[in-house]
Amino acid sequence: MTETLVKSEPTVDGERIVAKVAWRLVPLLTAGFFVAYLDRVNVGFAALTMNKEMGFTPAFYGWAAGVFFITYCLFEAPSNHVMHRVGARRWMARIMVSWGLIAAITAFVWSETSFVVLRLLLGAAEAGFAPGVILYLTYWIPAAQRARILAGFLIAVPLGSAVGAPISGVLLTVMDGVAGVSGWRWLFFIEALPSIALGLVCFFYLPDRPAEARWLARDERDWLEAELAREEPPHDENYWGALLNGRVLALGVAYFGVVMALYGLSFWLPQIVKGFGASILATGFLAAVPYAFGALAMWLWSRSSDHRGETVRHTALVCVLGAVGLAGAAYAPTPLAAMIALTVAAVGSVAALPTFWSFATLTLRPADAVVGVAMINSIGNLSGLAGPWLVGLIKGATGEFSDALLALALGPAVTAALILRVAGRRR
Repeated sequence: MTETLVKSEPTVDGERIVAKVAWRLVPLLTAGFFVAYLDRVNVGFAALTMNKEMGFTPAFYGWAAGVFFITYCLFEAPSNHVMHRVGARRWMARIMVSWGLIAAITAFVWSETSFVVLRLLLGAAEAGFAPGVILYLTYWIPAAQRARILAGFLIAVPLGSAVGAPISGVLLTVMDGVAGVSGWRWLFFIEALPSIALGLVCFFYLPDRPAEARWLARDERDWLEAELAREEPPHDENYWGALLNGRVLALGVAYFGVVMALYGLSFWLPQIVKGFGASILATGFLAAVPYAFGALAMWLWSRSSDHRGETVRHTALVCVLGAVGLAGAAYAPTPLAAMIALTVAAVGSVAALPTFWSFATLTLRPADAVVGVAMINSIGNLSGLAGPWLVGLIKGATGEFSDALLALALGPAVTAALILRVAGRRR
């Protein structure tokens, strides 16, 4: 009797391959976003002494800090299109080095006009980094694992504040007067240097597509490329059609709401906390608390989203939580109660980010995602101007932060409603 030996095909562990890709790419991208976010919002700490030295009013500071987002939003969609054409390695390196140089030059501002011009230039330089990474990860990560991988990148948002706040507080205190230079100027200069260094690392380290990943075995590359190709609908080169896509516009408005709360809080939290009577050094550590909890919540919530294969309710629920936290902080009777409410607000605002982007990238066709992701991010980040400016106007008019926090609470509440509406129309 003859026996026929059948050679079985080797099995490929998809989860292990995705984890391997994530460990290779995400730490560098997260580090890049960490320093980008730090360079973007460290103005909130600089303002503790800069505003008085430069004579900036609350209304001017809120507006000038937010004008960053005008050029940031204008250049995002073109930036993503260029990155898709020339590759992430060269384009990400260009972005990181240019924003680092401009962030460093911000240390030399001498007037209101110079401050506004440099904030506009910083926005243009950084434009495209965050949506570029989100798009880039769709080239590497299948949809089933995307929320938690995006969380690994977007966790730089709360970490930028949780880790950056104490660092900024220390620099502002320790470096003040060194070489006759104000601490806030040293703050801008020192915190800009890592961006330039990481941009150079990115140029030599970052592969554009899985086909270039020599650190993956041939069967691993084949599986990953096949899995990603399986998720794509028929190819369509009309990338710019996303500009008129109703779903893209609705998601952009939804993102506007949650980002309004995020930046309204980020740019003003140091001044809110200092208003409790804390020193500059203590403010740095206290302002880190809400975002430390936010980072933990983001990680746990994104894992829950991937485990259940659900993004809509996960996004809406934490947006409601963020709105409740902001409203609670507006009416908090004591500094301790206010800190607890602000922590809840930060948890809700940042935990919504990875599940929102997972939903957004799943609901858009790949052709729409090239420009659509940048368009959503651009519309949403316009609230980076609206949120801080709104807080500054209300604070300047009333002398208090309470009404401003209440106004910010409307943002994530609207986001929750729109996400549920967009998801309902997709069915």
